Amino acid sequence: MRTLGGEQVEEAVAGAVALLRTATDRDWESVRAGRSEWDCRYTAEHVAGILVTYAGQLAGRATEGWVPFEITFDEGTGNEGVLQVAETTGVLLAATLRATPREVRAFHPYPFRSADREGFAAMAITEVFLHTHDIAEGLGLTYAPPAERCADLLARLFPHVRPDTDPWCTLLWATGRGDLPGRAPVTEWRWRNNLVIPAERLTLQGVTPAAAADLAAGGDGGFAWIDGGPFQGTRDAAGMLVKAYETGVHRPAWGVFVLVRREDGRAVGGIGFHGVPDEKGRVEIGYDLVEAARGNGYATEGLRALSAWALGRETVTSVRATTDPENTASQAVIVRAGFTRVAGDSAEGGEAGEGAGQFAYELRG
Repeated sequence: MRTLGGEQVEEAVAGAVALLRTATDRDWESVRAGRSEWDCRYTAEHVAGILVTYAGQLAGRATEGWVPFEITFDEGTGNEGVLQVAETTGVLLAATLRATPREVRAFHPYPFRSADREGFAAMAITEVFLHTHDIAEGLGLTYAPPAERCADLLARLFPHVRPDTDPWCTLLWATGRGDLPGRAPVTEWRWRNNLVIPAERLTLQGVTPAAAADLAAGGDGGFAWIDGGPFQGTRDAAGMLVKAYETGVHRPAWGVFVLVRREDGRAVGGIGFHGVPDEKGRVEIGYDLVEAARGNGYATEGLRALSAWALGRETVTSVRATTDPENTASQAVIVRAGFTRVAGDSAEGGEAGEGAGQFAYELRG
């Protein structure tokens, strides 16, 4: 799986600085940066500032808000000096990313008030790409970052956006900087970091399209699995997530999650929704565990946590789970999680069930 971390941040900054260094003799303050309201000089300063801000969030393990600091430039600092600061703050962020454990999350407001190290790396790289584009456009320079990296950013931070044949043009469109045939202009956008739901011994970590593609292809999705994982059901669910992403119907909060143990950061199973809530407000959950993790109550804990999160949404009236009649272990998990068997439903199927031969259970808020 292609990861986003310190090396990729350094590559993005180096590419941006190399281009902008060809125009340091120009007046950046009198030129507007692309479609932005900012001038080119302020935009470059913003890039340097955001890189060190993200480093501060991770290094300080901030969980409630932004670490209260900012950088300032000495009076008389020229364009070359601004680029030197951007290089320096890029190195600081890269070093912080390398030193930050995978499970650490720090405050970021969009959309679930936290991001992990890969999320901060992805946002930083995107900031560098987009604002270098803005400055280049203002100065009449030509800039286009690697298409493969743009595809990675889209699959990590824009899971709701249907991919296109040109990832860079799609990223520009998704951030209100360009047009795509057949798609309405974007006038407002936000980062889409993955949802993480805490439980007692576990965290339920939302799977991005990037991670799902790797899982479906036989990889680990960026997770450290216990021996024997992931289970095939998780790979199958990841494959369905990828198909939904590719057709533009993926809704990240109603996707797939990996069950990760707090004690050691090891993944033990998968859980997720079969889709968005239906017109009656019903949503269905499926789950599986790696065989070595069974018998510890992890499935029950994960099912309780995800059900509680779902029932906390205004659009949800009930949560459903179905299982085969002979799967008594799964039935026990569902019952321990607080579900009750749907009256009148049986192996013959029915409205509440997924089809013939399954039992259906329900939990209401």
